[in-house]
Formats: sequence, C-alpha cells, structure tokens
Amino acid sequence: MSTNTKNTNTATNNIAIVASDTPSALEAKQELEKRYSTVASENADIIIALGGDGLMLHTLRETLTTGQRIFGMNQGSVGFMMNDYSPDGLLERLKNAEETRIHPLSLTAQNQEGKGLKAIAFNEVSLLRQTHQAAKLEITIDGKVRLAELVCDGLIVATPTGSTAYNLSAHGPILPIGSPLLALTPISAFRPRRWRGAILPHEAVVEITILESTKRPVAAVADHIEFRDIKKVTVREDKKLTVRLLFDKGHSLAERVLNEQFDF
Repeated sequence: MSTNTKNTNTATNNIAIVASDTPSALEAKQELEKRYSTVASENADIIIALGGDGLMLHTLRETLTTGQRIFGMNQGSVGFMMNDYSPDGLLERLKNAEETRIHPLSLTAQNQEGKGLKAIAFNEVSLLRQTHQAAKLEITIDGKVRLAELVCDGLIVATPTGSTAYNLSAHGPILPIGSPLLALTPISAFRPRRWRGAILPHEAVVEITILESTKRPVAAVADHIEFRDIKKVTVREDKKLTVRLLFDKGHSLAERVLNEQFDF
C-alpha cells in the first residue's frame, strides 16, 4: 500500500457520521448530530467515523469506490488511524485537515478445492498455520523463488500503515508513511531460524505457495477477512483503488509513525 499526504482545504459541506456499537461511540454520535447538520452517508462528502481502527478499516472498505474522505475520531481501544475525539470546532478541523491517500493490497488465493478467492487489505495480509504443525511456505518475488522453504507459524505482508500493527508485534520493521515499500515478516520462523524477513518495493508481486498444504493447513487473512485451507496466495498493491483519510494538521499518519518509533 502506498500513500500520499498533502494539505487540503477541505470543504465542510455534507458530512455524515458513522459509529461503532460501543456506548461511548454512540453517545459521541448523538452529541455531534445535535451540534452539526448531517446527511445520509451516501450523500456525504466527508464521513466522520467514531470508533477504533476496526471501524476505520470497515469504513475504508465502504468508501473504496465513492471518493469520500474519512475523518476518524477515536472512541475505541485502538485508534492509530483516528484523530482525538472532541465535539468542539469540528468544521474548522475539517477545513484545516491534511489528506492522506492510500492504495490497499490485493490478495488473490486458491484453496485446496481449487476455488479462487479475493480480498483487499489496508494493514496486512497474514498467512497463519491452522493446526499444531508449523506451516511450510515457498516465497516467490516477481517470479523468482527467493526462499524455497520457510518453516514457521506464519508470514505477514504489511503496508506502511500496517507496519506498526501486527507486523511490529512480530518484530517486523516500521515503514515510513509514503515510502514505496512493503514489509515481509515471518512469524516465529523455525527454519531458516535466523531469517528475519525482508523489505520489498511496493510494486513487488509476492507469491506464497503452501507446501504440504493438506498435512499443514494454512489460513490467509486480509485485515479481518479470513480464508482457510489455502494452497497459494498472491499479494500486490492495487493502484486502481484509493481511499482518502483526513488528519488534524500536524498529526498526519507520517507523524504518528515517527512517534511510534520514539515513544518509550
């Protein structure tokens, strides 16, 4: 996933508000609807998303083809992709917001029955073992086999945004927002034991073949969409799809990624 951040003089007409089902998010939605004029989501220029990163990922998927901008405010447990919540001065915040444009990853897969499967991911595509036995994976980059056999619990292909999520927990690298890179990170690699992953150009095509897929079944997960009993997976950036996130001035995604590396 590549990103592009720029200042934007955002028009503040036609806003809609969506919220997760938590009491705090629903209460915040009621408060904002009392203060500001809103429209239905399909008629909005800007979607105000109240919740955590799970709601943001859902909202991104809902706006993939609409061109609507999304301004999230944190009302969840994790809010890396969200702004701080405040009911005050919302229109002024939107007017001064910085816009980040994101291209997601595209996942295409084939399961053991030969069925083709597709999904997109804004954070990461993960391959995860389904049983007590470790997965055996063959990794091909741009048509060339780079690792003939990786024995592990799983593998992550992470975007710059996703590099601070599951990827970081698996000891993968943090990628600067806007960098034309992807992180390829193993989960509990057993063999080769010292392999710590790779940093790839964002246009790389990553193919993962599951070896002994019947004996060692593997699931493929695109953010929160899961496919089980996979035989082969291809992951690449989808430049045809773009979503638009808004952040308070001085608090862009790029700034958040930098803070993540220096906040102890």
